[in-house]
Amino acid sequence: MPHVADVADLVRARKGGSAPFVLGVTGSVAAGKSTFAEALTGVLGADAASPAVELVCTDGFLLDNATLEARGLTLRKGFPESYDAEALARTIASVRRGAAVFPGYSHVTYDVDPALAREVRSPDILIVEGLGLHDPRSAGLDALVYLDAEEVHLEAWFTTRFMGLWRAAERDPGSFYARFRHMSAAETERFASEVWRAINLPNLRDHIAPAREFADIVVRKGPAHEIEAITARSS
Repeated sequence: MPHVADVADLVRARKGGSAPFVLGVTGSVAAGKSTFAEALTGVLGADAASPAVELVCTDGFLLDNATLEARGLTLRKGFPESYDAEALARTIASVRRGAAVFPGYSHVTYDVDPALAREVRSPDILIVEGLGLHDPRSAGLDALVYLDAEEVHLEAWFTTRFMGLWRAAERDPGSFYARFRHMSAAETERFASEVWRAINLPNLRDHIAPAREFADIVVRKGPAHEIEAITARSS
């Protein structure tokens, strides 16, 4: 069965001599981008002889909630227009020259969090995971990995994640998901499904999935997040 290490081998083959080599990892909401990117980072930087690898997320380049609300984009979070694409491209360009500060995002408050920003200094490989990478050329990527899966699996993964955050909010009134604690588990699960179908599925079909066609590496995942297949475009 294919493994993350096989993707790492393909990345090494594409890297070339320039640094940093900027690799995007994208795919649907709930496709497991963060988990996959963390695993790939670990494999690529496994020992002292390995290149320096840094991992950042595009979520920090989302417009903050107040701005989204002012622009009528609250229900469009995750869509291309909800990102500061120019800031993302500028920051990637800056890290190529030396150091750059990548903004942070809290999945608890569901908003950009300045306290989570961190500086990255020109690593050998920079992995940028998340949405907002629908145009990798504009973002300044050297290569793109697309995580692919059946829509039915993606919906199930989204619902499971939503329910987990909803349950955790019972002990954290500051969580974004605390606002849903008045609903029963069954009501929350139905609501999560509605969010998927009204927001995340259209975003996937209209804006995210097209990146699969020009991705350098496509990783196909099965129902348990296992890697079923890896397809690489000729370099």
